[in-house]
Amino acid sequence: MTDPVFFVPTRRFTALEAANLAGAGLSDLSHAHIEISGIASASQGGEGMLVYIEGRRNAGLAGALVAAAVFCTADIAPTVSPGVAVLVTKKPQAAFATIGRLMFPAAASPHALTGETGISPRAFVDPTARLEPGVVVEAGAVIGPMAAIGSGTIVAPNAVIGRLCQIGRDCYVGPGAIVQATLAGNRVIIHAGAKIGQDGFGFAAGASGPERIPQIGRVVIQDNVEIGANATIDRGAMADTVIGENTKIDNLVQIAHNVRIGRNCLIAALSGISGSVVVGNNVIMGGGVGIADHLTIGDGAQLAAGSGFMNNVPGGEVWAGYPAEPMGKMMRNVATLRKLTAERSKRGGGNE
Repeated sequence: MTDPVFFVPTRRFTALEAANLAGAGLSDLSHAHIEISGIASASQGGEGMLVYIEGRRNAGLAGALVAAAVFCTADIAPTVSPGVAVLVTKKPQAAFATIGRLMFPAAASPHALTGETGISPRAFVDPTARLEPGVVVEAGAVIGPMAAIGSGTIVAPNAVIGRLCQIGRDCYVGPGAIVQATLAGNRVIIHAGAKIGQDGFGFAAGASGPERIPQIGRVVIQDNVEIGANATIDRGAMADTVIGENTKIDNLVQIAHNVRIGRNCLIAALSGISGSVVVGNNVIMGGGVGIADHLTIGDGAQLAAGSGFMNNVPGGEVWAGYPAEPMGKMMRNVATLRKLTAERSKRGGGNE
């Protein structure tokens, strides 16, 4: 593990404590009192470190592992280096994350950057804004007229909460983030530089060129949503743009007007979702996904990184490619193309 300059563990655990807290089983009780002082990757490890091993491709790390304890599945447990406490669980990464959050709470959720409490004298809060007790507004932040913010929420330096916006309890609005025309639930995290509630990209052909269509909708963000740095979410045109409960959005994602995203979705960086797309629950999008307007992505669909979507995706299916199609079909097409190219190369004596 690298030197923990910015994030220092707040406490240590024994192997048995870690197993109990994460719902894992300790395979050898003689290792119960082994002390865990930090976390690291299995490839790096180190004295006193807690690591995890998950999946076949990482199983080879177990035999040479240097660590205090490891979360792993039952099939990997017998191959772990002697002297390492083995914590057996069906979901090693999730168990590891549980202990990691307890050891490093400052890294698990954002905190005030300046260390200020209450409302900074260098912030601007409109007299008509309503802030519950326990709100932190840091230096340079702006709270607009008639905005409402719930207790435990942190508004970081130079963040802006616009007129009439409502932000729930225990939220975080990061440095330089701008929130307008938005209703956000509880425990919402908006990272630095995100822009929420700006105009959607709506124009009509006019006599002298494109003319703006007024965008009078809102952005509705449900509980436990996380929005990455420099992500942008447009407000609705006539209806609302909606982000469902517990959805996690990576950095540099663009979500256009009237998009409706369901619960528990994961959307990786550089993805772009065009206007009026409907995304179901439990959808996973890899990085750089592009989705054309007015499409529907069904519940549980998985969209491969770098894919471009021009058609609806049924629930539960895995699609990939540009333009995207079902994964199996795409792989067959690629294999056929490679075969044809190889045959042509043989006939022609080389590439043309």
